[in-house]
Amino acid sequence: MTAQPARPARTLYTPEILGAATMLADFAWDDGLPLRGEARSRRCGSTLALGLKVDAAGRITALGLRAHACAIGQAAAYAFASAAKGRDRAGIATARATLADWLAGAGAMPDWPGIALVEPALGYSARHDAIMLAWDAALAALA
Repeated sequence: MTAQPARPARTLYTPEILGAATMLADFAWDDGLPLRGEARSRRCGSTLALGLKVDAAGRITALGLRAHACAIGQAAAYAFASAAKGRDRAGIATARATLADWLAGAGAMPDWPGIALVEPALGYSARHDAIMLAWDAALAALA
């Protein structure tokens, strides 16, 4: 019997994910932001605090993050933060629902700029809660 060559494991922490995780510095926490939300992953313990400012129509105009999460959670938070300005609670809620369906294998990739970045984590269900942190914290802030 001939041994089969080992199949390479799909890389979870790609250079793109690690790079995006470091880009969270572009969205530093700001104590002056009036709306606050937090989210925590029950699976891995990752946490994210989010501060927001919205205009009169409820659209996000400024945000800051404080993440204590794995690189996957940080990269997802970066994707969220990079595209959140101009969105309102309804848009965030719709995107969150679509994201949850995609992660569960029950829907297409969400139409959220940059979310393809975390596609390598689809097969790692233990990371899915960390991916959802920014959307959950934003909904808490906008409640």
